[in-house]
Amino acid sequence: QVQVVESGGGLVQAGGSLRLSCAASGSISSIINMRWYRQTPGKQRELVATITSSGSTDYTDSVKGRFTISRDSAKNTVSLQMNSLKPEDTAVYFCNVEVRRGLVWGENYWGQGTQVTVSS
Repeated sequence: QVQVVESGGGLVQAGGSLRLSCAASGSISSIINMRWYRQTPGKQRELVATITSSGSTDYTDSVKGRFTISRDSAKNTVSLQMNSLKPEDTAVYFCNVEVRRGLVWGENYWGQGTQVTVSS
């Protein structure tokens, strides 16, 4: 099995910064992609940022220039540095890891989510 644990959420004023971290552990041969999603009540989960095994990154338009995703492949961790936060960034943030386990590719595992609240 694979465990995914997030940390780093909290309450911050608009314009402030937070850093989210996520660690994956367990029966993992390699991690393919690592992603951060967010979700607010009544809305679908939104993909925020992706980092591939080669280090390529992609962001949803609303966070470009403000958020930075990074990973430490040796430690199976991914972080999301969030700067210039806005009230509309308020959400539960979820870490997602796409892994290879032996001959099985592409399994997805989720963390439990961490709340980010940005006050105006």
